[in-house]
Amino acid sequence: MSDATAAGGGIGVGPYAELTFDADGDADPGTRDAVGLLEATDLLVFAHGWNSDRSTSTRLFDRFYAPFPRLVGPGVRLGFVGVVWPSIRFSDEPIPDFDPHGALAEPGHGTALDPATLRALGEFWPGRVAELDRVAELLEDRPESQAAFTEFGALVRELAGVDAVDPTDPTAAVSGVGAAAAATGAPAVPAIFTEDVLEVCRALTEGLVEAGGLPGGAAGPGFSPGGGLRSLWNGAKELLRQATYYQMKKRAGVVGEHGLGPVLADLAARRPALRIHLIGHSFGARVVSFSLRAVPDGARYVKSATLLQGAFSHYSFADRLPYDNSSGGALRGMQRKVDGPVVACHSPYDSALKVFYPLASRMAGDSAGLLGFGERWGAIGHDGVQAVSGAPRLTLDAALSAGVPQAGCVSVDTGSVVRRGGPPSGAHSDICHEELARLVVAAGRMGR
Repeated sequence: MSDATAAGGGIGVGPYAELTFDADGDADPGTRDAVGLLEATDLLVFAHGWNSDRSTSTRLFDRFYAPFPRLVGPGVRLGFVGVVWPSIRFSDEPIPDFDPHGALAEPGHGTALDPATLRALGEFWPGRVAELDRVAELLEDRPESQAAFTEFGALVRELAGVDAVDPTDPTAAVSGVGAAAAATGAPAVPAIFTEDVLEVCRALTEGLVEAGGLPGGAAGPGFSPGGGLRSLWNGAKELLRQATYYQMKKRAGVVGEHGLGPVLADLAARRPALRIHLIGHSFGARVVSFSLRAVPDGARYVKSATLLQGAFSHYSFADRLPYDNSSGGALRGMQRKVDGPVVACHSPYDSALKVFYPLASRMAGDSAGLLGFGERWGAIGHDGVQAVSGAPRLTLDAALSAGVPQAGCVSVDTGSVVRRGGPPSGAHSDICHEELARLVVAAGRMGR
C-alpha cells in the first residue's frame, strides 16, 4: 500500500490510513477496510484529543509520527493509523507549532465566541442553532444580570445533555447518575452543572486567573449576586467549554469500547502476528484506554499503550478507590489486557488538567468547595497513575535511558519537554516531540 491511502489522505510516513468513527462508535467501513490492508509487523494506532476538523487531526498525526521510521529496529515494519472521532477545540486553545498561542483578553473583552468556534460548536451539537446563537449573544453582551446567568446555565446544561438533572438534589449527580457511570465508564454529572451558576462562573473565572488567562483578581473582591457580574462571563465561557469536554469524555468512552476496541479485535483475529501499539492524546487517551475493554481474555495483541496528557481520572486503573474501598476505577485491571506497559505521560505545565479538570470533575455533594477539590478529582495527565500498587514513577530521562517496565502501569513525568502553551490550556497539546516518540518505541520494544 502506498504512503497515502485513499481513505486517509497523506502524511509524511507510511503506510498510513485513517480510521473514522461517529459519536456512537460506528466505524466508517471504508476506513476500517483500509486499516486492514496495511502491511506491517507493528501497527501504531493514535487517537487525537480535541480537534474541530480532520485537517488539524491529520497535521497532528503527521507531526507526531515523523520521527518513528528512524527510531525502530531493522526487523520492525511500521504501519500508521490515525483515529478520527467527533471532538472540538475552541480556537483560543493553543497547539504549539501549529498556531500562535491563544490568550484570553482583559476582563470586558474576549468572552465572545469567534466565528470559527461558533461554527465548530454547531458541528459538535448539530440541530442546536437557536440555543448556540443565544449562548453566543449572552457571551458577547455580558449582561450584568443574575437572570442572564441563570438562562445561560440552563442553555449549557441542555446542550451538555444534563438539563434533566435536578440541581437541588445532589444525590442525582452522585448515586443515581454516578452508579450508572460506575457500571459503564461514562462520566457522572459534575457539580458545575448542578450548583448555583453564579458561584460556578466565579470559580471558573478564578481558575482562569490561576491558569494565567486573566489578570489577578478578575473575579472581583466582595462578589455579590447583585453586582460586579460582568467579569464572571469569563467563567461562563469556560463553563461552555467544560460542557464540550463533558460531552467529549462520554463520546471517548463509547468510541473506544464499542468502536476502536472491536475493530482492533477483529483485525487481530485475522492477523494474529500483528503487534498493536495504542497511543492517545487528551480525550483520545480515554478512547484507546477504553478500547482495552474489548480485548478478549487471554489475547496478547496489544503490546503497549502510551497515554499523552490523558484527560480522565488518575484513579481509572485502580482496583480500589482511596475514598471508597468498595469501588474500583472505571478501567480497573485493564492494564492486564496489555502485553506490555501502560505508560501515562504527565506534565505540571498542563493547565487544562491541573486547574480545570479537577474543578469540572467534582461531583455534587462533595464536602469540598468548588475550588477545594484536593486530589480526589485529578487527571492522569496531570500527576500520573494513582492508587495502583507497584506502579513506578519515572522522569522522562530515566525512562529513555533505562527503559520502562515490561508490564503494568508506569507514570512518566514529561514536563522537561511538555511545557509550552498559553492560557487557558497551557502545555496540554505540546506533545509533538521526538522524546515522546522514543518513549512509545521503548514501551513497545521496537527500538534498535
